[in-house]
Amino acid sequence: MSKYHTILVVDDDLSIVELLRDFLENDHFHVKTACDTEQSWTILQQHSIDCIVLDIMMPGQNGFELCRRIRGESNVPILFLSARSDDVDKIRGLTLGGDDYIVKTASPGEIVARVKAVLRRTTSRQPMEGKVLDYGRIQLNLTAREVLVEGETVELTPKEYELLRLFAEHPRHVFSYEQLLAKFWEGVGDRHTIRVHLSRLREKIESDPNHPQFLINIWGVGYRFEGV
Repeated sequence: MSKYHTILVVDDDLSIVELLRDFLENDHFHVKTACDTEQSWTILQQHSIDCIVLDIMMPGQNGFELCRRIRGESNVPILFLSARSDDVDKIRGLTLGGDDYIVKTASPGEIVARVKAVLRRTTSRQPMEGKVLDYGRIQLNLTAREVLVEGETVELTPKEYELLRLFAEHPRHVFSYEQLLAKFWEGVGDRHTIRVHLSRLREKIESDPNHPQFLINIWGVGYRFEGV
């Protein structure tokens, strides 16, 4: 898998960049590197990038601002890399469209594993020819990885799409917080992580996100898709 993917590593700490490059290349990834957001943006305009490992605190524009800019044009998976472990940064990163949040105390091997995990989630499914899940207001074209809400295409991040697909393929099945963490975050994270992603997904697919018809919270347990 990895030899077909190009990873962009963005960090102003050259030692971290070189270490991650060594570990990623050892797993046969192609690696591009940048030390700030403007250099990153230039690379993104010139090359096909499959995943971004993005530092938050950098001189000038920070990683959050770059993520917001990228999400205006692309759903490429973004893994935030931060020296801070508090929930405020984590929730902000996920809310802006990040697919994962990694604290810099993690080993390079763990970071590579998290990159592989997000790529598996976004590329491993084989297309199902002609398969469309139709729930009236919402349709998922599994072949095109396209989501329509009231006939209009809705842009989802890779993780939002995979979450919605899981729920839509199993209507009325209750998925616990633990099951969702294990499937989409390799068991790393907490209930806040799930709530942030599903809240953002509701904003995109529900007519009234405060009174959802599709993604229903089962208090203290998890979530289910009503498929109404």
